[in-house]
Amino acid sequence: MSSPGPFDLGVISVVDLVYRELRNRILRGDVAPGQRLAQAELAEQLGVSRTPVREALRRLTGEGLVEFRTNYGFSAAENQIGGMLQRMEVRAVLEPGIAEVAAQRRTQANLAEMQAAIEDERNARSDDEAHDASRRFHIALARATGNDEFVRCIEGLWIVEVGRWALARRRESRRWQDSDAAEHSAVAAAVGAGRRAEARKLMKLHLDNALVHWEPRYDAADDAAAAS
Repeated sequence: MSSPGPFDLGVISVVDLVYRELRNRILRGDVAPGQRLAQAELAEQLGVSRTPVREALRRLTGEGLVEFRTNYGFSAAENQIGGMLQRMEVRAVLEPGIAEVAAQRRTQANLAEMQAAIEDERNARSDDEAHDASRRFHIALARATGNDEFVRCIEGLWIVEVGRWALARRRESRRWQDSDAAEHSAVAAAVGAGRRAEARKLMKLHLDNALVHWEPRYDAADDAAAAS
């Protein structure tokens, strides 16, 4: 029997399991911001070798939930809001263009998918349901471009658990839900009518509104870091 190759599914699944467990610990608050994440200790706790732990920590570093420092190692990110905002800033540059392309290429099936997400968001009875429906709208909009790379970009930038975690810390979530759905509806109408410039403008305004809410916390975190 041949030995496992470099893409052995057993190894990959262990990394995924470790990644999910460590991410959940961070998002639940079980790991304090700045707390060191020692690979040997985590491997012992989880009953795995250091290799999947290291790979999981690297993945979490890419998501902004973990930081790596030379001669210190991995630790939980001090400013998780900052990492989320960096991804949102990328989206604020990318998604207006996505909306414009979608207005040119959308199909009736795409429009129906967007409308279903909007209705789900309006009728959501929990913050998680509203968040997930909002995310589905943005992914449906990306899908309307006919370019799978746009879809992969949005899925990678908008991590479900991080979005839920952030929304749980946002005040007046019901007010957020209503305005978010209304802005989505306006974007969808422009896309459906093929009004490319309007779709771009409305999506930019939509994402700018989201960024404005978090910027005071982001600036405060930056000021604190600079003063330390």
